[in-house]
Amino acid sequence: MTVRDIAYVELITGDEQATVGYFQAAMGFSQVARSTEPERNSVFLRQGDVRVVVSSGPATWKFLDAHGDGVADIALRCDDVVRTRDAAAAAGARIVTPGTGSCTVVSGFGDVCHTLLPVAEDAGPVLPDDRPWIPEPTPGTRQSRPDPIRLLDHVAVCLEGGTLEEYADLYRDAFGFSRYSSEYVDVGGQAMDSIVVRSASGRVTFTLVAPDPRLGSGQLDAYLERNAGPGVQHLAFLVDDIVPTVHAFRGRGVEFLNAPASYYDMLLERHDGLHSEIDSLRAAHVLADRDEWGYLLQLFSRSPYERNTLFYELIQRRGSRGFGSSNIRALYEAVERDRLNAE
Repeated sequence: MTVRDIAYVELITGDEQATVGYFQAAMGFSQVARSTEPERNSVFLRQGDVRVVVSSGPATWKFLDAHGDGVADIALRCDDVVRTRDAAAAAGARIVTPGTGSCTVVSGFGDVCHTLLPVAEDAGPVLPDDRPWIPEPTPGTRQSRPDPIRLLDHVAVCLEGGTLEEYADLYRDAFGFSRYSSEYVDVGGQAMDSIVVRSASGRVTFTLVAPDPRLGSGQLDAYLERNAGPGVQHLAFLVDDIVPTVHAFRGRGVEFLNAPASYYDMLLERHDGLHSEIDSLRAAHVLADRDEWGYLLQLFSRSPYERNTLFYELIQRRGSRGFGSSNIRALYEAVERDRLNAE
């Protein structure tokens, strides 16, 4: 019942043109195919090993009314779809679509589900087979440029307070994930608890986060209210060189959270190995941390959606394998600053 990797992420939107434009024009995704149905339109996008399906139309309105724009499906490729479906059901997941063994849908968290697909024989895009797809022709004169985004590093999932252990156990028992790390961050009378779970293949990582219900209401409680329950908080895209990528994305319209100037003064005290890069990191507002394996550089976008829920992260790993406390705290504090400034 081992999960190997993420086949695609399906994003529901009320404005297909704006959402597809954001992925294509701002972040450099390419359109692979399009599906047009009476109740649903879908666009299949790809960059590196990241595959995103953007869907809209009457069939998506129930999700939109409840949650606004956001991720509705994280499709997982499995060694054995039937065994994974049965393990998920035994662990407490709901079978949404039983399937025939080649494609099954089970519940995940909140209204986010998992389409279970067999492991592909090649690394090509897996188009959802529940809709008619028309491949997008590739212009022969188009100048190719390197893809800055290589893969989906991790998915951050916001859960309700007090349910973190329950969902960590669900992903262990249903999908064969193991607990990779955990972290507790308290800031100004509120706190975030987190558990990172990862597939045995190492190619699927979920960062599960939840507010501490014993403390005051904070940004995660605000997310849960805006999203009407648990959901995907952000998608983290792995890049090879984050500083030029941030400048390019910012120039094409992506808004990022800014770190205060004092952050970089403290960064020099914590990591003297970054001394030669501090000016470029400061100019791009990129955050940095390190663990016993190496450095990690990252930056978080503002949400481009009306309900201010789903956002994106760019992350560059220089040997770092994990999610250090400084990184998790940096995200929490950056979002909190932005939330307070908006009030």
